[in-house]
Amino acid sequence: MQTEKVVDHIVNWLKDYATKAGVYGFVVGVSGGIDSAVTSTLCAKTGMKVLVIEMPIHQAESHVTRAQEHIAQLKDRFANVSDTRTDLTPVFEEFKTEVSLEGEQAIVDMALANTRARLRMTTLYYYAGLYKLLVAGTGNKVEDFGVGFYTKYGDGGVDLSPIADLVKSEVYSLGDVLQVPNSIMKAAPSDGLFGDARSDEDQIGASYPELEWAMKMDDEGKTEADFEGRNLEVFKIYKRFNTANKHKMIAIPVCNIPINLK
Repeated sequence: MQTEKVVDHIVNWLKDYATKAGVYGFVVGVSGGIDSAVTSTLCAKTGMKVLVIEMPIHQAESHVTRAQEHIAQLKDRFANVSDTRTDLTPVFEEFKTEVSLEGEQAIVDMALANTRARLRMTTLYYYAGLYKLLVAGTGNKVEDFGVGFYTKYGDGGVDLSPIADLVKSEVYSLGDVLQVPNSIMKAAPSDGLFGDARSDEDQIGASYPELEWAMKMDDEGKTEADFEGRNLEVFKIYKRFNTANKHKMIAIPVCNIPINLK
C-alpha cells in the first residue's frame, strides 16, 4: 500500500465531501484506540474545524489516558483541532434505573454495552448539529464489512466513513505515518463498551490479522472444507459473525407495496 498517497487521498476526499455538504468540518469520538486516532488525525489534516470528544462511561483508566495523550498531541500539531469532554456515566446510570435489567446476565450486559455506543452517537450528533459538522466514523473494513463488530445506530451511526475501506493492518500503517502516539499503536484493540480493558480479540475469539485472513479467504470463495486446525476455527468464527451481523451491513429492508395495492 502506498501509505502516504492513501493519506492524501482520504484527506482530499474528506475536505471535498465536507465542502460540498456546506459544513465547517468534523466531529470525532476519541476512545484511545487506533481507529479513532487515525480518523481524527486525517480529519485534522484537512485544515477544517475538527472537534474531538471524549465520552467516558465507566471507562478503563488505560483508555482514558491514551485518549487524552492523543488529544493533547493532536491539539499541539493542529490549530484547527479543539476538544471537549462529556461524561456520560451519570446519563447511563440514570438510564439503567428506568429500564428492566431482568434476564440472562450476558444478554443484559450486551444490551447495555450497545446502549453506551448509542448514547455516544447521540452526543456526537448533538455537537455536529450545534457547530454544523459531520460525524466522522471510525470503523475499519474488517469491523464494518467483515464481522460487523460495531453497534447498529451506535458507532455505526455516522455521516461518512474515511477508513472503512482499510483493513486493520492498513490502519496501523496509516497510524505510523500520521505519528499516532506509540501507546495507542501498541495497545490491544478494544471497543471499550464494558467498562474494563477487555480486547476485541477477547470478545471475538480471533485477532485482527486472523480475521483479515479469513475475510480474504471468504472473498475468494473458500469454505470450511478447505481448512483445518486453527485456520478452520478462525474461519468458522469469521463466518459466524459475518452471518449474524449481516443485517448491519446491508441497506434497511423496505416493504415495497405492489402498484395495484396503491
